[in-house]
Amino acid sequence: MEAASASFLSASNLVLMIVALLCLGVFFHPKLRTSPSWRATVTPLASIIGSGFLVAGPILAHAAGTKAWIAMSGLCLIAYLFGSAIRYNIAHVEPALAKGHTKTVSILERASQGTLSLAYFISVAYYINLFAAFGLRFGDITDPFWIRIIATVVIAFLGAMGGVGGLRALERLEVAAVGLKLCVIAGLLAALGLATGLMLAGGDFAWTAPAHPHGWAEFKILLGLVILVQGFETSRYLGDEYDGEMRVKTMRRAQWLSTAIYISFVLLITGYFKNGLPEEGGETAIIDMLAPIGAAAAPMIILAALASQFSAAVADMNGAGGLLSETAKGKVSVKAGDVTTAVVAIAIIWAANIYEIIAYASKAFVLYYALQSLQAALAARRNKNYGLMALFAFCVVLAAAIVIFAAPADV
Repeated sequence: MEAASASFLSASNLVLMIVALLCLGVFFHPKLRTSPSWRATVTPLASIIGSGFLVAGPILAHAAGTKAWIAMSGLCLIAYLFGSAIRYNIAHVEPALAKGHTKTVSILERASQGTLSLAYFISVAYYINLFAAFGLRFGDITDPFWIRIIATVVIAFLGAMGGVGGLRALERLEVAAVGLKLCVIAGLLAALGLATGLMLAGGDFAWTAPAHPHGWAEFKILLGLVILVQGFETSRYLGDEYDGEMRVKTMRRAQWLSTAIYISFVLLITGYFKNGLPEEGGETAIIDMLAPIGAAAAPMIILAALASQFSAAVADMNGAGGLLSETAKGKVSVKAGDVTTAVVAIAIIWAANIYEIIAYASKAFVLYYALQSLQAALAARRNKNYGLMALFAFCVVLAAAIVIFAAPADV
């Protein structure tokens, strides 16, 4: 039995490493990296499956048990509805803004940008909290106090870099981090697929249902997990590089790809749902959950987490600073916006735990989606497309329900 187990672990490690290395050749191939269509797809795709991929399994195991894949499907559907509103705005609202004819459109857009900058404050705290948590796992440290200390130092460093104008130099890490993250995900999916296939062949495949909330309590927690599939809105702000048609097409592609990845991942890890969220170290619970598939999983997850969370925090801090300056009509500089973002993010780190931060970030982004959905509904009405107007109005109501009722996961 021990020999069989050792053989399985060796095979899983080998598959994980081989697939990840093969994907390195694919994702870092010059033709793919320089393809405009792929680059426009990668920006939202990397954001959608970034941090959410690290925490989705443990949190959904706690919130929905063996129905986690259904919950994940629902979250992806909600995200797709909000994405459809933003895609409609790219096609129909951006031209109106360019003409500068509609005051209502401009007011709603400015409100959306201000809301998104606030959402970025929280997401910086979220990303760097995960960065610190995964980094400390190298020393097997899960104490929330030390996670907050490291997170504070990193955010302060980013804020200082932004304040003196050097933050954009760190953005070079993003391109490499995205490719690395996608390679690790591909390797993990391959190793999990092998493990599931062997369990099915041996008649050992079974799903056990860990204790989790039910009914209204479960639903409120799931509403607070929209942040797991957030990130598609980045296509809305790539207008300087790509035209509207390209952004609409690639955002849709990114959402379909991320949906396939998320649902496949959740289905494959459901067999590893054993316990609820730990009181400490919940941010990195995915490492312990996937320990049975081999020793290679932990270091690769940590490596991808460090690269992706740091680069995502840099991107969102820049985004927050820029949007804050734009919303204030230049009265606040981008540098001052970066420093403000760092101060607020540090305050959030010390005021809330990771599950509360996830719920708050979800609400902040959903408020932005509500404004964008309202924008889309009004645009559809002007275009006399009443079917889409009704759909986008539903998105506004859905967003309001999430903001009001979403609750953090309890440990």
